Amino acid sequence: MSSHKTRLAAAILVAGALTVTTACSSGHSNGDGASASKAPAKISSISIGTAEDSKGPAAAEPGAKTGGTVNMIDRDDFSHLDPAQIYLNYNSEVSLLFTRQLTGYKLQADGSQKLVGDLATDTGSTTDGGKTWKFTLKDGVKWQDGSPITSADVKYSIERTYASFIKSGPTYIQGWISGSDYRTAYEGPYGGKQLDAVQTPDDKTVVITFQDIHPDANFTLAMTGYGIVPQAHDTKEEYDKKPFSSGPYQITEHVTDRSLDLERNPNWDPATDPIRNAYPDKWHMSFGVQLQQSTERFMADNGDDKTAFTFHNTVHPNYTDKVKGDDKLKSRTLEGLTPYVDYYYINNDRIKDKKVREALIKAFPHKQTRQLQGGTSYGDYATSYMSPTTLGYESYDPYGILQKPEGDPEAAKKLLTEANAVGTTIVYPYNNTPIQQKVTEAIRDALEKAGFKFVPKPLDAKTYYDTIALVDNGADLYWGGWGADWPTGYTSLQPVWDGRGIADGGQNLAHVNDPAINSAIDAAAKIADPVAQGKAWAAIDKQLQDNAYSIPDVYQRSLSLYGSGLGGVKFDSLMGLQYPLNIYVK
Repeated sequence: MSSHKTRLAAAILVAGALTVTTACSSGHSNGDGASASKAPAKISSISIGTAEDSKGPAAAEPGAKTGGTVNMIDRDDFSHLDPAQIYLNYNSEVSLLFTRQLTGYKLQADGSQKLVGDLATDTGSTTDGGKTWKFTLKDGVKWQDGSPITSADVKYSIERTYASFIKSGPTYIQGWISGSDYRTAYEGPYGGKQLDAVQTPDDKTVVITFQDIHPDANFTLAMTGYGIVPQAHDTKEEYDKKPFSSGPYQITEHVTDRSLDLERNPNWDPATDPIRNAYPDKWHMSFGVQLQQSTERFMADNGDDKTAFTFHNTVHPNYTDKVKGDDKLKSRTLEGLTPYVDYYYINNDRIKDKKVREALIKAFPHKQTRQLQGGTSYGDYATSYMSPTTLGYESYDPYGILQKPEGDPEAAKKLLTEANAVGTTIVYPYNNTPIQQKVTEAIRDALEKAGFKFVPKPLDAKTYYDTIALVDNGADLYWGGWGADWPTGYTSLQPVWDGRGIADGGQNLAHVNDPAINSAIDAAAKIADPVAQGKAWAAIDKQLQDNAYSIPDVYQRSLSLYGSGLGGVKFDSLMGLQYPLNIYVK
């Protein structure tokens, strides 16, 4: 019997730029807001590349020059550099310079993204719908010491993600291989045991077998969390500070919370790499620079700051109007949609009446709260739970948010009256910061006009998520944000809305446990064709909205600056950050 070989290949239009990033909570603005003109989301595309697309070298940046030192200024040091520990976007972004995966994303000239083979010759193949995946490594891929990268390195890298000291990285592959309690099934490679589900029939071939089908596993393996680590240079916990390079640069010095320095890796071959350019000779990265300070330094554009960029220090809200209104700054300003959707979660354990939830959605003052947090530069009004940057997104606005972003208290009060629920108490915890105090008052005003009784509850920003993530959190409405791990609906919707994930510290903050939604999530995850899968996720999104489970607020945007002495600085819609791989010193 002949088998049908499935390769997930499609070109799918989505509104906005493609995103695939940390499935984690986004930051909440605490500065002073200002309005600014909006750059509309454009239509972009995500495609899955061929073997030809996976060949190096990367497309050259027009006008780029080789040499010089690029400086980077940011608020925080990278919390993790060991790929198995990486689950935050800024850690992933810097790792592009020295860590490679089986697959990765190729930034196109038009800003769209294409999944291609990074270490692998293509994006992988499956003959059984996604239960078994096969990858072939390219010729000539090497570690920084010149030794060849082999299939054994890939196998070992997956195995060490099971180690007890690996606590911060993604767990998809481990769970798909060994189940949710994967650490009891296998303890990692350090005791000499190997993982049977990852086979290496020769030095170039890797075969991964899951317990069930996972048609988008080639997206999952593009996560930096599944980057490679050499067994010969694995320093376990210490590897987190100075990983061994498989990319164009290697770390020469890392002073925690102060600086990170990189120089060229002489054994990286650009002919094997379709993703990375390597124009600068060196990178010097400095930490401890707050948003206001970095904004002022970029605006002044003096000395070494002329050749500086930032991964995630955005323009401070106090300077939004000034930056966007200054023609001299426009040529070195980046703006774009980030991967994150902000929600105001409704606690469905406490607000069980759908009409009351609909009243909350109708009453919510999106226009006022957005204005307080940066206006249009803070985000675009959201009408869905999936971001426009995710495969399968479809526009849907059943509650007329775009028609009345300021809220409709009369319509909300009508719904409350019909539900015999006028005077319903809404307990609202919030980050106790100056800007969130103002946001809270705007929400109070809108909900009280609609007939709710509003009880604000200030929380310390450091413990905010710890508090609202409790199942018994004593609250009815609270803010949260989410971004997908790769550009399908699975990581946009499953972690947040699957009822089987309700637990203290879990991500289903709305406590939605709808058997129909749970079943639809399981079915959508098994659809091999990405177009059909996207439609299934869009249908789930609409189901969630029709049930008024929570309030979508904004699709977050980013506004940032860089120095005038750099070229090729671009916005990475995968991570919502500045992208380093095309940067050069003018």
